[in-house]
Amino acid sequence: MTRWLAVRTATDQRPLAVAAGPFQPAVRAFVLFDTGQGLEYGEVRREAREGETAPPGSARMTRLATEADVRQETRNLELSERAMTDSSALIRELGLPMRLIRARYQWDRSRITFFYVSEGRVDFRALVKALAARLRTRIQLLQVGARDAARLLGGIGPCGRELCCTSWMTEFSSVTAGMAQAQALVLNPTRYSGVCGKLMCCLRFEYSAYAEARSDYPAVGAAVETSDGAGKVSGWNVPAGSVVVRLDGGVEKAYSPEGVHRALTVGCAVAEGGSCRGGCSTRGSQGAPPD
Repeated sequence: MTRWLAVRTATDQRPLAVAAGPFQPAVRAFVLFDTGQGLEYGEVRREAREGETAPPGSARMTRLATEADVRQETRNLELSERAMTDSSALIRELGLPMRLIRARYQWDRSRITFFYVSEGRVDFRALVKALAARLRTRIQLLQVGARDAARLLGGIGPCGRELCCTSWMTEFSSVTAGMAQAQALVLNPTRYSGVCGKLMCCLRFEYSAYAEARSDYPAVGAAVETSDGAGKVSGWNVPAGSVVVRLDGGVEKAYSPEGVHRALTVGCAVAEGGSCRGGCSTRGSQGAPPD
């Protein structure tokens, strides 16, 4: 049974499946592997779990990276930066409506890949011809979107940490405005957008906790009773596990969900000794009398 490794290169977000063969590399070790189109250099992110086999078409590991291999990869990065500078100048000369994001040589330098962003299709045949003549290797140009561009460039997010898509994420998932609304956030694009200009991925990470809390917390705007008197729910603080209530006097205070009770008004079936028929904004609030 062929074991496999999840190996990540400098530009691939999703780790590649690489058949380990007779090798036993440690996690975080650097290895060389054959993709069928040349040798590549990458870092082992995890080993195969018990019972996992190499997926069909996976690359094949050729050896653990030596000091000479690491030096060549370092040299490749230097040459990639130089190619990036020269190619950007050539794009300006040709007047092409595209912007290069990153360039990367394959480890054996049999190919160089340029990643670029553009609002539409670009006829870059003249560019490819000029680059092939200048760099003497195969040229590949890949158009990427805003999120992939941010991942390739890297950076620091509003939280002060390295971008999630650069540091640990293996794929992108959709993030919707509804996820922000479920977290009681005002949709301010400048506040909740990442460096890519799209809604921040972390809105999705926290969405499930807020969605679960919605079934336990009284709705925003619901009339409630607290130990300090009557008021209306003005918001939630899910991380702190509290409900924010604006009291009748205008003061806002935070209470535990258990400390907030639904205000029973005239016309409420529960107030009149019946069963809750639902349909009102306070349905499901903490402390409500049982049906």
